[in-house]
Amino acid sequence: MIRSLSKSGFDKRGDSSPVRACVSRLRWQRRQLGASLVEYAFIVIIFMSVLLGISGFGHMLFVYHHINNAAKEATRYASVRGSTCGNDANGGSCQASNSASGVAGPTTAADIQAFVTNITPPSIDGSKIVVPTTSTYFCGVSGSACSPAVASAPASCNTAGTANQPGCTVEVTVAYSYNFFFPLLPVVTTTTAPCTQPGFCLSSTSEMIIVH
Repeated sequence: MIRSLSKSGFDKRGDSSPVRACVSRLRWQRRQLGASLVEYAFIVIIFMSVLLGISGFGHMLFVYHHINNAAKEATRYASVRGSTCGNDANGGSCQASNSASGVAGPTTAADIQAFVTNITPPSIDGSKIVVPTTSTYFCGVSGSACSPAVASAPASCNTAGTANQPGCTVEVTVAYSYNFFFPLLPVVTTTTAPCTQPGFCLSSTSEMIIVH
């Protein structure tokens, strides 16, 4: 009788084989689940880094585009507000109503800074924008001659008092200290000229000949 039961597969050893197989399968599934979680964690980190990187660099490009455009517009603004701009009828472009700072007369450094501030959109932090007024980055405005001197310009253009005469070169530089505000992206803690705050220093310089 014992042999017949054993042969029929109802002994203790024969009955435990399916159980062991089921337990082994469950253990294998758990290991697979653990491996999947680890893989998911790596994928999420990489995916978020790429996504945030695209967003961060996209915003950085947007800021640089504005800085570049602001430098060009500020230079154009100064080129029509030289030393003789008041000779036009009714004050011409030198009228206070045409001035970014509300002051009549030829363009000044403060006028250029006010102009750049006025055209900066709310989506860009205006406190990080700087218009350096040292002769290396700024010239052709009343009281500011280019350094080094412009060899092709008349001698009067390289003198601070007459640097804003028609035919002289006006140069404006606009800079912005940029730091990514998304996580997982690099942050710069050093300050680079002409910027005045820590961050990636984005800058653009534009030149134009003064018309009047």
